[in-house]
Amino acid sequence: MPSSEVRTARPGGGACIQTFMNEIFQAFQRPEQRRWAQAYLWALIHLSGKKTPGRMARANALPPTAAHGLHQFINASPWEWGPVRRRLATRVAERSTPHAWTVAELIIPKRGEHSVGVRRRVDTLTGRTVNCQRALVFFLAAGTQCFPVGWSLLLDGVWDSDRERRRHARIPASEAGRTPADHVTGYATEMAAQPRLPRLPWVLDLTRCDEAAKVLAGLARQGADVVCEVSPDQPVLPTGQNPSAVTTVSALLEARHARRTRVLLRQNSDGGVRAVPVHTYTGTVAVSRPGPGDDVGAHPYRILERPCPDGRQPARYWLTTLTDRRVEDVLRLAHSHTAALSAVALLRQRFGVLDFEGRSYPGWHHHMTMASAAYVYQCLAPPHRAAATTLTGVRPA
Repeated sequence: MPSSEVRTARPGGGACIQTFMNEIFQAFQRPEQRRWAQAYLWALIHLSGKKTPGRMARANALPPTAAHGLHQFINASPWEWGPVRRRLATRVAERSTPHAWTVAELIIPKRGEHSVGVRRRVDTLTGRTVNCQRALVFFLAAGTQCFPVGWSLLLDGVWDSDRERRRHARIPASEAGRTPADHVTGYATEMAAQPRLPRLPWVLDLTRCDEAAKVLAGLARQGADVVCEVSPDQPVLPTGQNPSAVTTVSALLEARHARRTRVLLRQNSDGGVRAVPVHTYTGTVAVSRPGPGDDVGAHPYRILERPCPDGRQPARYWLTTLTDRRVEDVLRLAHSHTAALSAVALLRQRFGVLDFEGRSYPGWHHHMTMASAAYVYQCLAPPHRAAATTLTGVRPA
């Protein structure tokens, strides 16, 4: 089907989506690329259920042959996803007031072994072993929302070493040997170099991360502020102490004389108020050296501990470089990661991130980029436009 038929056949166009397309997809030089992109974007926003090229074509009121064009746009068209994602991040920064970067993990269950990056893994949230792809989603947090503006596909096991698999999936050589810590610090470096994006703290959950020290070291080298939840046994070194005095965050706060307590008031769902104690370490600490060349001993962190009110769950701990911020402000930033988890749930339910059926590395990134574009468009659409198309759980900023 000629791509020129897409614009007239697809229902529901308008100035709003055209403006968005012109801004975000301005790197597309060929008109047919923009037409297929607009059809794909419209279907991701409006189509309920599974987002496959065939169902997208039918939702757009296109002939069945258009499914092949949509498939080719994602899997074979050689467009670069980096510029599109950077423009999405810039649009979010210009249309809202972002206060943090954050990252969430996405597990994508798969059948078979040929989808790029798929293998059997333990899902850290459920503890079950699943056949899946594992991805990191990078968010700009603004207000109560998180906007997905970056993606990394984690390649490990055979996908990191099998040259034949990598060749068939068109995985670039630059992706070999990259750990989750490399993806996080690499993305942070890339975003810090964008002049139109603000310098913001990174809010991370490192409680299940084997490379927590490496992540913190990489962000410290960039001078990035952090608010990171860590496990109770995260090694730290109290400032001014001998290197042999390395301890853990939980052990350090066991001594009452080493901590201050701040009581915060929180409103319950029934309208009542409860007292929430938060302990802070009286001094600062450094993260112990994770390896050669990663000496971050001079970088001071503050420790926050929030005990479980009823004592049924372990206490939670955060490390932050924001040593001069109020406890309330730090914990408010920490909540950005919770908002990112809600955004991941919406991406799964409404924007088709589980539905990519191709096998190539570029195709996977193209599909996820379009899902991000659909999410950002839906959230930032003008109120009169959003009233007609807003999906459950997605509110315009």
